[in-house]
Formats: sequence, structure tokens, C-alpha cells
Amino acid sequence: MFTGIVQGRGVIERIDSNHDFTTIGIRLPSIEDLQAGGSVSIDGVCLTATSVGEMTTFDLIPETLERTTLGNLVEGDEVNVERAMRMGDELGGHILSGHVMTTGVIESVNGQDYHISAPTHVAEFIHEKGFIAVDGISLTIGKINGLGGFDVHIIPETLRLTTLGSKKVGSEINLEIDAMTQAVVETVKRIMASKEI
Repeated sequence: MFTGIVQGRGVIERIDSNHDFTTIGIRLPSIEDLQAGGSVSIDGVCLTATSVGEMTTFDLIPETLERTTLGNLVEGDEVNVERAMRMGDELGGHILSGHVMTTGVIESVNGQDYHISAPTHVAEFIHEKGFIAVDGISLTIGKINGLGGFDVHIIPETLRLTTLGSKKVGSEINLEIDAMTQAVVETVKRIMASKEI
């Protein structure tokens, strides 16, 4: 589990692909207490470290490459990094699983205000003042358009610490919808559907 409080940026140092999976090597901001088998959020995607060192490696299966933006990475790119939450850690953001639901696109940037479009099939989960994770960053949703479009307002510290400040209009980003919101919406849909029978 993660909190969406990004701890720093990593740098992609190597990408090796074959037919079954892709291995990426990342220089992490910290590897203290990280061991092979440990979970790390990379741009919001929960990955398992296969080796730990100056360059830490992770294996990505085709499903991960197709569902997230990680398939677009090239050597030299920076990524958001968050280590898995440990018992007793402060929960500064909101609970995340690192299971990206879909990708979205940055439609406009006006200073610290970003407008993002998500696919319409997830619009029902996006609510004003609700939570969403953008590339692993826990954010509060601003205004919505009901069709998957929503605003987020970013504080300067988040722009400094994460890769979001370097994203441009048209950049694709990973989105994880708040799990509690998903559960509530799906439960209400089931109840309403049962009353229509």
C-alpha cells in the first residue's frame, strides 16, 4: 500500500525488452532498507524490485506496459518514486494500491492549475473534492465536467518534488481512482439495478 506522497524522483537508466517481459533499471532516490521483493510505486504503478543497488531493477509484464504509461519510458526519463507504506507511517495522502485504473491526458496547464481528461468510462468515479492519484501523486479533485475532465491545483512543493512540473499539455499520465469511491459507486449501482428488476 502507498499514500500518494511521492518521496522523490528516480531516473531510468536501462530498459531491456524481450517477448515475455521488460526489465527497467532505475536509480532510486533512496534504497535504504529496500530488498529484492520489496514494493515500490513508480509513477503510481506498484512494482516489485528484482535486484537492489545503485541501479534497482523491476520486471514489467505486457499488461502493465499496455495499461500504464510505463511502456512510453525511455532511458534518462525521470519518474515519481514512493516506497511501500510501513505500519506506523504517517498517512499524509490517501490509501493507494498502485493498481492504475487507466491513463489520462493533461489538457491544459495554467500556472499551478492543471486540467486533465480521463476516459468517460471512469467519469462516474471522479467527484469534486474527492481523491485521485496522478502518476502516484495524491491529489484533491477540483471542478469536474461530468465527462471525465477534472481540475487539480498543485502546490509549489509538489511541483518541485515530483515530475508533474515537467509535464506538458498532451502528456499522458497514470490515474488511480480512490478505492473507497469505487466501492461506494459500484454498491449504489448494484442497489439501484436490483430495484429496477
